[in-house]
Amino acid sequence: MSEESVSVAPSDTAGGPKGLLQQMEELMAALNANLSALNADLQSPGRTAEESDAG
Repeated sequence: MSEESVSVAPSDTAGGPKGLLQQMEELMAALNANLSALNADLQSPGRTAEESDAG
């Protein structure tokens, strides 16, 4: 994943470190959910990585 896909608008950081920390926590939670879903998908029986990429 490239860093370009995660952008922070200047107005989002105007709240100071607390707002930035909350945003980082939300991003980490979303990333964790995505990784969990990917892990479950990869471990599901009858599917290969090639099939997952095609779907």
